[in-house]
Amino acid sequence: MLSLTCLGGAGTVTGSKHLLSHGDTRLLIDCGLFQGLKNLRELNWQRLPVSPADIDAVVLTHAHLDHCGYLPRLVTDGFKGSIHATSATRDVAELILLDSANLQEKDAEFANRKGFSKHAPALPLYRVVDAERAMRRFADVPLHQPAALPGGAKLTLRRAGHILGATTAQIDMGGMRVVFSGDLGRYGDPVMHDPETVPQADYIVIESTYGNRRHDTADPVEALGAIIDRTVQRGGTVVIPAFAVGRAQTLIYALWKLRQAGRLRNIPVYLDSPMAASATELLYRHASEHKLPAREYEAACAAVTYVRDVGESKALSANRYPKVIISASGMATGGRVLHHIAAFGGDHRNTLLFSGFQAAGTRGRKLLKGAAETRIYGQWISIDAEVTELPMLSAHADSDELMRWLSGFREAPRRVFIVHGEPEASEALRERIQRELGWHATVPLQDQMYPLTD
Repeated sequence: MLSLTCLGGAGTVTGSKHLLSHGDTRLLIDCGLFQGLKNLRELNWQRLPVSPADIDAVVLTHAHLDHCGYLPRLVTDGFKGSIHATSATRDVAELILLDSANLQEKDAEFANRKGFSKHAPALPLYRVVDAERAMRRFADVPLHQPAALPGGAKLTLRRAGHILGATTAQIDMGGMRVVFSGDLGRYGDPVMHDPETVPQADYIVIESTYGNRRHDTADPVEALGAIIDRTVQRGGTVVIPAFAVGRAQTLIYALWKLRQAGRLRNIPVYLDSPMAASATELLYRHASEHKLPAREYEAACAAVTYVRDVGESKALSANRYPKVIISASGMATGGRVLHHIAAFGGDHRNTLLFSGFQAAGTRGRKLLKGAAETRIYGQWISIDAEVTELPMLSAHADSDELMRWLSGFREAPRRVFIVHGEPEASEALRERIQRELGWHATVPLQDQMYPLTD
């Protein structure tokens, strides 16, 4: 019997892990880190319901931390199979995982040195050496070409948009076809290709990050320009927490478009994230995976000052001249952007601008909800800066775009499982699927097994 069990990404937008089992074969689709609320983060330290040694292979749809960030721990705990993904996803995952491991090591060391951790000693979930060990398990899978998986299963990957290398995953196993959306991107995105249609599936597992929302249709470049203009007129700095892969590159392109239109004038733009700088370089290596002509992204990248050295980053925080700083992480949960929030968040002239989804419990969500202060490295920081967002810059498909992707299937599946969304978003999408398409749809529960039968 074929079955599906969601070990993460059920009732939440984080920690995506979906287990397909047939006989003695177990495949894990995505292997993400839980982020946001404390009760979710604590799940990262708990043993999985299935032994990692009993998982035969991992299929990785894309390399954002909430989809790949648990891989080093999985390998450390005994996983010995291959991790199947596109070559672009493998390259992005290397940046993400090494950076994640490095940050965890540094955060643990800082907490121990400053003595503000409840644990003695504070430990990282995994180390750089663990991330390096996980990278050695990757196996490249070309797009559109069926690849063999353990137990006689077959994998077919198609473009999902969203970020560099992102795919949907079609798995033929146990006489059934199960299609995982991964994270779907936008239609008509200026950088990424549209999500590709999948013609048929017995079962569909679809994300629902924006399952209850439609994105603003306003021009994101104009909206970004207006925010920068009013901040600069106040003599302030715009700090943009941005996902190092995906949003950072889209922002660089949007800022270049503003400069081409005669905006920004002498306002410098800094990318203060070594990982984002490296991810930007991957645009050159994987040119077929995005829509930007070489001349345009070379010009856009050349218009940004890259900050790699810690000393330069500290000097940037001390600099009070108007400017734009793009820095990771996108939900302000860690990384260099925290130092910039601490430096600029207390001044009303400045702006904290969020450009992507902010999960429940993250610092970004709290700030957007109006938090008057935030705790950074054990110290409370007052927030007097303008805090705003550009939801139209999201890399996630909205409700209409999710339905558009589903409409590409030529016939009704046996069932749709709705994952990777907060409860209200998932339930709204479930109702819409049943109302508009007449398909059987379910929001699965964490760790509950669902038989996939004839």
